[in-house]
Amino acid sequence: MSSALYLHGPNDARVAPFNLREGRPNEVLLRIGAVGLCGSDLHYYKDGGIGAACIVSPFVPGHEFGGWLEADVPELGLREGALVAVDPNGACGHCPQCRAGHANLCPNVEFIGAPPFDGAMTGRLWVPKRQVIPLPDGFTPLDAVMLEPLGVAIHAVDLAKPRLLERVAVLGCGPIGLLILQVLRVAGAGDILAIDPQPHRRDMALRLGATQAGADVAEIAGWTEGLGAPLVVEATNSPNGFRDAVQAASIGGRVVLVGIPDGDSYTLPASAARRRALGVKFSRRMGEVYPRAIALVAAGRVDVTSMVSHRSSLEDGPAAFAAHAADEPGRLKTIIYPRENNV
Repeated sequence: MSSALYLHGPNDARVAPFNLREGRPNEVLLRIGAVGLCGSDLHYYKDGGIGAACIVSPFVPGHEFGGWLEADVPELGLREGALVAVDPNGACGHCPQCRAGHANLCPNVEFIGAPPFDGAMTGRLWVPKRQVIPLPDGFTPLDAVMLEPLGVAIHAVDLAKPRLLERVAVLGCGPIGLLILQVLRVAGAGDILAIDPQPHRRDMALRLGATQAGADVAEIAGWTEGLGAPLVVEATNSPNGFRDAVQAASIGGRVVLVGIPDGDSYTLPASAARRRALGVKFSRRMGEVYPRAIALVAAGRVDVTSMVSHRSSLEDGPAAFAAHAADEPGRLKTIIYPRENNV
């Protein structure tokens, strides 16, 4: 019997035996190679849920993952042992949102790694064949893991629609913010002004292409002669993230909100946003972006490995959750390797 990391509730992560269920028709068994500890996993850990998606009984998180097939998948031309990624979004395909091409907004979704659906912080997992993503030769389990957060970044930039050489402010330089920053560069953005309170994250933002990096959103006014940025992409976990994005934006600017705030609420004075007549979009998960994510990694146009600051065994996973929740200095991205699959 293998083990898994379970979240029982706020600040309660435990490793315990995992009873692998029987497979269903159109599923394939995956031996997990690596799994990412994501910001949304941390919200489940810190708050016990995200909005209505609450932990009712212990569940296994982990929606950023890759592994090796335990059987052939002829429909995809894949053989047993192939390394693959998995799109965790099991949309229904029938609702109005799915029919309109917005599977990321499906209200009937069965999302791997969101309660009550167990995720990949374990040794093996049954996954729907239709959610398996073939990978090019030379990809690693780490590359497979990082395709999902890169997909979130691509979707956010799709919503943002940066104009050629347009100045952009990026608030929050965690993994998602750093990936957004890089995708903005690929998309032709101009100066990128990065804001994060943690020095190691600002340093990484500069390394990955930010023009300026500061600790406080007020610095943007100085960098822009008081004008603000015509495009702001917010990727923080702060209840003040929306407020700060408004402060960073120019009159008539656009704001894309990607981050999930702690406590599931924003603090926002209405007048500043209204008087700027801002256009605001909220980003949720991703669209059909895996082919572009794979192409960006394969071509070396996005660096998905530099931001991985820590690697952990499954047994040390609870300590990794606690360290991220405490904003331990130097933490950026932790990848968990199940012991039997550690490579």
